Amino acid sequence: MAPASPDVRACAGLPAAVSAFADAFVDFSVSGIFFPTNPPPPPSPTPTTFLPSPSRLVAIGDLHGDLPKSLTALRLAGLLPSANSPGSSASSTSWSAGPTLAVQLGDILDRGGDELRLLYFLRRLSISAAAQGGALLPILGNHEVMNVSGDFRFVTPQGLQEFSGWAGWYRAGLAIKRRCGGLEQPKNPFLGVPKAFPGIKREFWDGIRSRLAALRPDGPIARRFLADLPTVLVVGDSVFVHGGLLEANVEYGLERINAEVSDWIRGERGNNARAPEYVCGRDAVVWLRRFSEGFNCDCQRLQGVRGMIPGAKRMVMGHTIQSEGINAVCGAQAVRVDVGLSRGCGNGLPEVLEINGGGSEVRVITTDPAEAWQYRKQKPDKAATALEKKGEVKDGLALLVRESHVLKGVEAKA
Repeated sequence: MAPASPDVRACAGLPAAVSAFADAFVDFSVSGIFFPTNPPPPPSPTPTTFLPSPSRLVAIGDLHGDLPKSLTALRLAGLLPSANSPGSSASSTSWSAGPTLAVQLGDILDRGGDELRLLYFLRRLSISAAAQGGALLPILGNHEVMNVSGDFRFVTPQGLQEFSGWAGWYRAGLAIKRRCGGLEQPKNPFLGVPKAFPGIKREFWDGIRSRLAALRPDGPIARRFLADLPTVLVVGDSVFVHGGLLEANVEYGLERINAEVSDWIRGERGNNARAPEYVCGRDAVVWLRRFSEGFNCDCQRLQGVRGMIPGAKRMVMGHTIQSEGINAVCGAQAVRVDVGLSRGCGNGLPEVLEINGGGSEVRVITTDPAEAWQYRKQKPDKAATALEKKGEVKDGLALLVRESHVLKGVEAKA
């Protein structure tokens, strides 16, 4: 790493304070959130795979870049104070659920313009939860894997604009640190990232470049917010996975899958490495729809997979929108919680799953009928009104590309 310029001051012996100021400056400029000055120890490089059953367990489905609707779901689950609570604010990051453990089923990214603000908010809320004996644990979805892989088919113009803004503030933070001769000079995540993207409108080039720099393996956003997230999480008798599990996944090892995906996101396999096998393809753990699509599932196969995980009674999945709301099939062995919450993919009625009594009591918490009308009357964003059909994708970034350059990926349905 290049040394600081000889005419740069050594920060009067306060390099750590200057670095902390620069980081706080960038965080607040991007998200409007301050993180604690005495943060908890950094998470383990290997994500958690197995956790004991808590007194209260909550599951929330796909969020897709919609911060206001996500806040509604978090309040519905009791994780945030009610908007009408004395002293509460719309942007409160104060955990209000005590020892509750909440799992968010992935797909925080794509389809909306609040992706970064949502990542920052969830991380700040998870710190607040830990301080009160609770936990907020997002897992990875196929859209996180796609973005780390540089597959931006479902990015919106608003999403590109948000990352362009992040890049400006991040560069400002780098400049502050470079003025301090007592600091190890920070890595520049923009080095090696293309500046031009032929076939795509020039007005989107900066957003695409910024997004690539932030989310590629070892990118600052990928490393900070995604690398420590599990791909599969087992809590008590409930298995949480974005798409689903098959026998080969369990045989390969759930902890092994988590570790390999984490290594990939942290750049341990190189900045241009392909995603691990078990998160790529139609039957991947973040892409599978075998147990979440329709009501005629292969229950016998699901039972066999579940039986390979000691003590598991149910598989809780996101990924596939349930227009009728959270539901279960195969004698409640498969629970599907993606309600199409985001205005970018349905503007669905907020619902959350609650599991109490060590797994013996399962119920759905749904929006009060007195409030439900507002979601039915709001119109989804025009750029992503219709759910994509099987075949060629024409959504998100695909709408920005000339007809001869339509982007394709592992699956046409996301």
